[in-house]
Amino acid sequence: MRLFTRAVLIAVVAYLGVVGALFAMQRSLQYPAVHRITDVVEAQLPGFEDVVIETEDGERLRGFWKAPEQGRVLTLYFHGNGGSLWNRRNRARALGEEGRGVLIVSYRGYSGSTGSPTEAGLHRDARAAFHFATERVEPQRILVYGESLGTGVATRLAAENEIGALVLDAPFTSAVDIAAVLHPFAPLRYLMLDQFRSIDVIGDVRAPILIMHGDADLVVPFSQGEALFAAAPEPKRFVRFAGAGHVSLLEDSGLLLVRAMQDALERGEAEDVFAAFPPEG
Repeated sequence: MRLFTRAVLIAVVAYLGVVGALFAMQRSLQYPAVHRITDVVEAQLPGFEDVVIETEDGERLRGFWKAPEQGRVLTLYFHGNGGSLWNRRNRARALGEEGRGVLIVSYRGYSGSTGSPTEAGLHRDARAAFHFATERVEPQRILVYGESLGTGVATRLAAENEIGALVLDAPFTSAVDIAAVLHPFAPLRYLMLDQFRSIDVIGDVRAPILIMHGDADLVVPFSQGEALFAAAPEPKRFVRFAGAGHVSLLEDSGLLLVRAMQDALERGEAEDVFAAFPPEG
């Protein structure tokens, strides 16, 4: 009996140690920030310029900016938790083709931006980027694009502001839902600080929503994209990428869908933003 009690105590202490370590390390796990600093010259982005945007709490965000030509839309891009200006330079170039504008910022603590990442901080970063954009472009001509972690940032921004359209690339219902899949033994719903609960705010979005998800995504379960879509208001469209994983949907024909949306916004036809899409099903 004494041996059993001792074994139980050891197991409890070990469990509490693991849970405690997860709690203490959660932000370093959630935000594996890329620190590489680059600029538009190294990134080979003609027509772009380096910008620094100050947030409401005094942080300074590095970003790439390309002003749209007359009548063209602007894509405001929020990268994933392992993203950076450098590894999303090709997406910036593609989204800015044909005279279209792009603003992509590096979150606080990433790629030369000051501060440390938190959920509240990333939402402040998004508001600062949006303010920068709307000083130069009408909100109805801004397409907000979020990728992975950036979908949590983009969804709340879209829920709180008038925009032209919202694109969610491999989105989750909430970050804590992903964490619960990875660590089912831990009570993360009570311990996780930065939960990015997109499922709770997507109903407030008043713009067309495109959700793209690969059915072989090993990072964010495909079912989470489906659940977020079910909670989203119309107009909306869900596009399944057969056999696709987590990080290449834009390159796997997603760019054609985004360009169709850009075209519709430029014609002033936001209500028909999915008109050029293939039939559903």
